[in-house]
Amino acid sequence: MTRYLITGATGMLGRDLQTALAGRDVTALGRSDLDVTDLDAVKAAVAGHDVIINAAAYTKVDDAETHEDEAYAVNAVGPYNLAVAASARQAKLVQISTDYVFDGSATTPYAENTPHSPISAYGRTKAAGEDFVQVENGSRSYIVRTAWLYGKNGPNFAKTMLKAAGTRDTLNVVTDQVGQPTWTVDLAAQIVLLLDSDAPAGIYHGTNSGVASKFEQARDVFALAGLDPERVLPTDSSAFVLPAPRPAYSVLGHDAWAIAGIEPMRDWRQALEAATVAGALR
Repeated sequence: MTRYLITGATGMLGRDLQTALAGRDVTALGRSDLDVTDLDAVKAAVAGHDVIINAAAYTKVDDAETHEDEAYAVNAVGPYNLAVAASARQAKLVQISTDYVFDGSATTPYAENTPHSPISAYGRTKAAGEDFVQVENGSRSYIVRTAWLYGKNGPNFAKTMLKAAGTRDTLNVVTDQVGQPTWTVDLAAQIVLLLDSDAPAGIYHGTNSGVASKFEQARDVFALAGLDPERVLPTDSSAFVLPAPRPAYSVLGHDAWAIAGIEPMRDWRQALEAATVAGALR
């Protein structure tokens, strides 16, 4: 029987991965259970497992600008340690990565083989993590890049919009950040589908299909919640000056799924509607 190890298991994606793998032999370790920056601890945790899914990450994008060493430890050294341990066991490794490995200057979806071009500390550390995984366990690893995640078990943009709706008459939301809102339930299911297939090792883009601006996403969140979407007003990123630059264009291409014979994830609007019905944004 295949034995699975989920790191970062108490996070938004980690919890949905546990649900997606229900009924299988799964070890779920959160941050308090496993320090991925400790190689000896990682080797001990990986022992006896056939598949490792690394959902552990330093995700405080703005804080990473002044704490890059801390972010690097989790986002780069952690994947290195897991890849080394997985290689020793000849185990599969799924490394969750991000659209932030790109600079956001593209005008067409980023292909899986596009070279890294991060513009933030967070992006640099996640790109380094990808590189380590490919060097240390590339022939048995899947790098799954995702973006704009939302779900039941963690803070996210969609929940922030609904919370703000309760205290403000109108919300200003940017139109010049474009990407793919992605439900963690869909991503978890896609990762399990990938592992159950004969798909080759490599890079896959784990985002719901379609394209949206933050403004469009917020209006859909409002409409599905029975709120007036006209309360969401357009603005641009100059109105929100943040420590870390955000990629303006975070649309990821899905060609690798087709090559592997796997359907890409459904359209983001379908996923958002399903998430709303499931109560995932409450």
